Amino acid sequence: MKKKLLSVLGIGCLAFSLAACGGGEAGKEEGKADNKVLKVGASPTPHAEILEHVKPKLEKEGIELEIVEFQDYVLPNKTLAEGEIDANYFQHIPFFEEAKAENGYDFVNAGNIHIELMAFYSQSVKDIRDLKDGATVLVSNSKTDWGRNIAILQEAGLVKVKEGVDVKTATFEDIVENPKNLVFKNDVNAELLTTAYQNDEADLIAINANFAGTIDLAPERDGIIVESDNAPYANLVAVRSEDKDDERIKKLVDALHDSETQQWIEEKWNGKIKPVKK
Repeated sequence: MKKKLLSVLGIGCLAFSLAACGGGEAGKEEGKADNKVLKVGASPTPHAEILEHVKPKLEKEGIELEIVEFQDYVLPNKTLAEGEIDANYFQHIPFFEEAKAENGYDFVNAGNIHIELMAFYSQSVKDIRDLKDGATVLVSNSKTDWGRNIAILQEAGLVKVKEGVDVKTATFEDIVENPKNLVFKNDVNAELLTTAYQNDEADLIAINANFAGTIDLAPERDGIIVESDNAPYANLVAVRSEDKDDERIKKLVDALHDSETQQWIEEKWNGKIKPVKK
């Protein structure tokens, strides 16, 4: 009995010894698996939905895509800078450039993916020709959206910016012609503009397609004024500069640019969200 016990203990020690000796290799293998996980921060709609769609494509490439959803426009870049995620997909080019300039983020654009149409909506105005004098226009408090909003209004003949000003970077102080005496309000977070619309808080409210869709608004169906396709506002995948050559990122962008993915985006959002060609 004693011999049996010693034998069992010996086997146990041997097993423990082998596990301990092999611990380094097991750790390495586990580390390798971790390297295949790609954490991407995204807005819930449409970004996270699009990422969900390409998950199987990346699995075939040996990459496990982990999607981290954010409800605001500040944390995705902050979290990326802090190394808690590998990439983010939620912002358009002007927002990305301003965030880098203001915060010193060392980011690069890994690829432009899609454009979300901006439009002005109204509960009270059915035709822009009926817009009353002194009407209130509500836009987000994000300065990077202002030029975009002004460009739509200028194209509709409602305002004109001063000569020599690039409309993409224009502010409301750059408006020199305002024949309808529009009153501009820009003190609301972008994600709250849908609530402002539902509460009828202004005559015209600028809402981006990703938020508009959450309350079943479609730019070309419900918008009073809709922007035309505008490449400078493409939504992109952002990464830290040090990761620009990461194969996982390249495969993610390839999956997002895949013709099947682009066709799916067109069909799912019926043209409200338009894929950017590679």
